[in-house]
Amino acid sequence: MTPARITIALDLMGGDHGPPVTFPAAVKALHKFPELRLILLGDGELVADQRNALDPDVASRIELIHCTDNVANDERPTVALRNKKESSMRRMLELVECGKAQACVSAGNTGALMAMAYYVLKTIPGLDRPALVSSMPTAGQHKVFLLDLGANVNCNAETLFQYAIMGSVLASQVAGIERPRVALLNVGEEDIKGNEQVKLADHILRESKRVNYIGYVEGDDIFTDHADVVVTDGFTGNVALKSSEGLAKLVIRAVKRVSSENWYTRFLAAVAMPLLKKVYHTVNPDQYNGASLLGLRGIVVKSHGNASADAFYYAIEDAIKEAHQQVPEKIKTTIESVLMERP
Repeated sequence: MTPARITIALDLMGGDHGPPVTFPAAVKALHKFPELRLILLGDGELVADQRNALDPDVASRIELIHCTDNVANDERPTVALRNKKESSMRRMLELVECGKAQACVSAGNTGALMAMAYYVLKTIPGLDRPALVSSMPTAGQHKVFLLDLGANVNCNAETLFQYAIMGSVLASQVAGIERPRVALLNVGEEDIKGNEQVKLADHILRESKRVNYIGYVEGDDIFTDHADVVVTDGFTGNVALKSSEGLAKLVIRAVKRVSSENWYTRFLAAVAMPLLKKVYHTVNPDQYNGASLLGLRGIVVKSHGNASADAFYYAIEDAIKEAHQQVPEKIKTTIESVLMERP
């Protein structure tokens, strides 16, 4: 069965590198997904010649929309929201809002993207706040989805409960897990551990039939395949994410350094190269680059600002998967059912 046509809007200018990263990633995605059409927003003159040099079939699936403004990486979200209405980021979101694109991807200013997305797309009725979520590697067959990653530093119990529902829907639709195991991140697994909002969220989740809740997990359980979805507040989630990315980069650098120390380690590295490549592919942060802003009435994927072309491609791939599975609609349906069941 041929997949339905998908249109994704891309912020061509976002991130630390702009078109030298975003355009090659876009072309790679077009080659892999024949059903994909891309709308690139930004300074179209920077990539017009490159587009014209592409295979005609690929080039025909690229639309360039010239934008006169761009959101700087250090720009305050409130200033960007008020003054950057003609920016590539803002117009990208408006394409999703009006239905011309099913999803959008940007590597630009995170705060500005969240503020604009919240203003333009609004949250799904019944949800208090959107959440940033991304997948991370585990020792098992499936990745784990961690949220929130920084959209909301402080979260009450009801917000954590809503995150659990959204994360469960995402895991089931994108990863194909029938009943995702959902856990709360805590300082211990015992009932007496944790702050008041975590304890209350634990109580709400245990009473809910909509979530396959398994209880508390600690930080070292994130990567053990103990849960498919791990829920926490944005402060803790962001620290966990950045710490894990830093550790992954440390391991990769350490392996490269040790394997080139002398002729003997170089020989061992050559013999073990197939295994090392497999391990590298598992822990390489690039393939976990896309962070989705869940809870909005549209699909928004945030890429790291310093992402490579390969990393940005994975963010596009996440947007395509969510668009095919109509994740916002599935979350909306689930939330409506939950609200009808609860007093």
